[in-house]
Amino acid sequence: MKIIIAFSLIFSNLLFGQIKVSDDYKKIPDILDTVDYLYPFIVPDKDYAYWRVLSNDTDYEKAVIYESQAPDFMTINEPVPEKGFFQKCIGNNCFSYILACKNERSVYFSNEQQLRDFIGTVDNLPEAILIANTYGYTVDTTNKLSSSYKIEDKHISLYLSKVKGSPNTKESFVVKINRKTGKLEAKNNGVYYKNESGL
Repeated sequence: MKIIIAFSLIFSNLLFGQIKVSDDYKKIPDILDTVDYLYPFIVPDKDYAYWRVLSNDTDYEKAVIYESQAPDFMTINEPVPEKGFFQKCIGNNCFSYILACKNERSVYFSNEQQLRDFIGTVDNLPEAILIANTYGYTVDTTNKLSSSYKIEDKHISLYLSKVKGSPNTKESFVVKINRKTGKLEAKNNGVYYKNESGL
């Protein structure tokens, strides 16, 4: 049994070593692996008086993740939606949503598709990463195969990660996002990390 495990580790390492990132890709800055740090870079597709990204924390002060420049005299006291994007658990502080003000009315963005609609055209790298996050792709800064990018006129291309089956197996994907439409295409590069020990 030990021989089989040793062989599979050597074989999988040989396979991982064959996947290469093109030289024209740069490393994604480490800070951009955290979703909450991406929101300040959103340039909404439509004109809003102001907008906020909130979690469903019951303490309103803790719930505010990010807010655009808001006039001091304007406040939003709206009920929290029942669901949001990037759902982590059930209960308090488990998901995020956007509350925006347009024509003096509140507008909610409370699922992954609505977040993509709010972003609209992809203006920058953090927006591209956010859109990829809505499809389950994440930045894993431990490897070039999951934390590289290239920006072109019509597309932003990213090497990102997706957890497969269990947290011990990670796959690399090349994700290509159309900057005008936000449409995403992905190509699987295969497994780049596997922890056989399960630790």
